[in-house]
Amino acid sequence: MTHLEVWGSPIAHSKSPQLHLAAYRALGLDWSFDRREVSGDTFAVEIAKGGVRGLALTYPLKSHAFAAADRRDRWAELTGVANTLFFGGPGIGGFNTDVGGLARALREIGVGGAGRVRIIGAGATTTSAIVSLSELEAEQVEVVARRPEAAAPLVELGERAGVHVSVAPLEAPIGAVDLTIATLPGGTELDPDVSARLGELGGVLFDVAYSPWPTSIAARWPGATHHGLAMLLHQAVIQVRIFVNGDPRIELPDESEIVEAMRDSLIAG
Repeated sequence: MTHLEVWGSPIAHSKSPQLHLAAYRALGLDWSFDRREVSGDTFAVEIAKGGVRGLALTYPLKSHAFAAADRRDRWAELTGVANTLFFGGPGIGGFNTDVGGLARALREIGVGGAGRVRIIGAGATTTSAIVSLSELEAEQVEVVARRPEAAAPLVELGERAGVHVSVAPLEAPIGAVDLTIATLPGGTELDPDVSARLGELGGVLFDVAYSPWPTSIAARWPGATHHGLAMLLHQAVIQVRIFVNGDPRIELPDESEIVEAMRDSLIAG
């Protein structure tokens, strides 16, 4: 049987198995998809065991996956991370489906054309968000972080991706924006005054976290809020394309029906 897995630590909460299994059932494929607890320290040992057609990778393994790949797509090369590995050859293929997943999610909720965007946080997901926003032709992106100096490389990433990126302290956002993307881990608590200031200037909120929901920042947001399940769904659709076709650009048969089957699995579980 063809076997796939999602790796990370912690991993018990991952919804990837239900998403992927719904897709493969709809495609008529008798494939399996499991979770495996894998840390950065055990990644090399686990990947050497083989036995899988593909892997979905989450925290803290995206940089490890990038290094393990023999070939990478443009989104992985730009961001320096991979959340998907494909062993169907030649070599190990590394992909970053978070970029396309976020772009599709933002289009779906009607904010794909936002001109000015603020990103809260400066981790691996922020790099994907910047590249995604460049694909959506955002005019300007401001990253706010606790340590702005650590976020300086994101300015250079913006230059390579073709979008203007600036960096500001978390407590001192500059000006109003149309859209705010929060990339903080679920459960992160922000100072209420900081949340209030970000909300006052922040437009629509898209929070990549989805559990627990609402996040502390979403609970205090004065405008419309959206959780990250749409991004999870759409990046998984691109992963399924890779695992089935070996190419993220090749659509699945009756893809709209596959997407709805995957969406229904999230609602059910």
